[in-house]
Amino acid sequence: MEHLIPWLTLKSVAGVGNLLFNRLIATFETPAKVLAASVAALSQVAGVKPELARRIHRHPTPDGVHRELAAVQRKGYDLITLHDPSYPSLLLQIPDPPPLLYVNGRLSAEPCPVAVVGSRNASAYGRTATHRLCTDLVRHGATIVSGMARGIDTMAHRGALDGGGRTIAVLGSGLNHVYPPQNLKLFHEIAEKGCVVSELPLDAGPEARHFPMRNRIISGMSLGTVVVEAARKSGSLITARLAAEQNREVFAVPGNIHTANARGTHDLIKQGAKLVESAQDIFEEIAAQLVVPDSCEAVRARPLPPLSAAEQALLAIIGTDPVHIDALALQMDQSTAVLTDTLSRLEIKGVIVQEPGKRFLRHADFID
Repeated sequence: MEHLIPWLTLKSVAGVGNLLFNRLIATFETPAKVLAASVAALSQVAGVKPELARRIHRHPTPDGVHRELAAVQRKGYDLITLHDPSYPSLLLQIPDPPPLLYVNGRLSAEPCPVAVVGSRNASAYGRTATHRLCTDLVRHGATIVSGMARGIDTMAHRGALDGGGRTIAVLGSGLNHVYPPQNLKLFHEIAEKGCVVSELPLDAGPEARHFPMRNRIISGMSLGTVVVEAARKSGSLITARLAAEQNREVFAVPGNIHTANARGTHDLIKQGAKLVESAQDIFEEIAAQLVVPDSCEAVRARPLPPLSAAEQALLAIIGTDPVHIDALALQMDQSTAVLTDTLSRLEIKGVIVQEPGKRFLRHADFID
């Protein structure tokens, strides 16, 4: 890892952000050559004033650099640079690609990376739609990129994993700070079947300013960004804006017109984002850039397991919107005690899901 010392050293110079870092690399080829360059030569680079040139010139390697590299090695993570063959090619195309990426898992050339983001306070509809969409996408060769936040992001990763595909989580913190903490198990699952990446040092916390930076990586790594449920002025809309600025496709899943979480996505559709009902809608837009078959039929719902007459009758009135047990009892003309037994059997068979407050909806895998 000795070759990484100049990269971390240059990154530690106050006043050298991503744009300037990349400009210096374009001029001098490597961080080592940047650090060895004369003040006069450095001053010729746009954005480098004499004072900054003096700071860069032979800037000493901070002690923390060696500790950081030792920690990366101890954890079994990778630290890749812009010059590494495994660095995402799409990310190289944005104006300010991160010079370094910390990686937990395996980062490889993704033939069809698609970002899926949305509200942390997702509705049951949003979670179900996200899970099914991402399951369909990975079954046709896509890799799901998201931010591992609560709500839609979590369901995007979960749908990809449940579909047997790859997923990439981009953190707004260092790899030593899994955020939110309740996604620690998901963090490890993603690393096993895809990877978790961050441009931030290992011990960086989940500060508010880190998340817009994170969002540009999510969109920058992807051929297109799908927004599922987003209120106006939400972080997901920032990701969509960044995707558009990066000349990537923007998609939106329509929602309930009476909910705040649909307003942002509906605004995107009004502004020209493609309305998404299935994976097919996404593949139609990015097909020319893909290494997947031209045709893509929607994944069919899984066949139902054997059900009793009572289970079939109850399932027939349970759809994608959560319904309270009292409403079900009224429709079925049964006591809640009797109904609870049937609901429990359907849950065990995996065809329905229980939401807090004794509300039930059909599992995404069994929705046509």
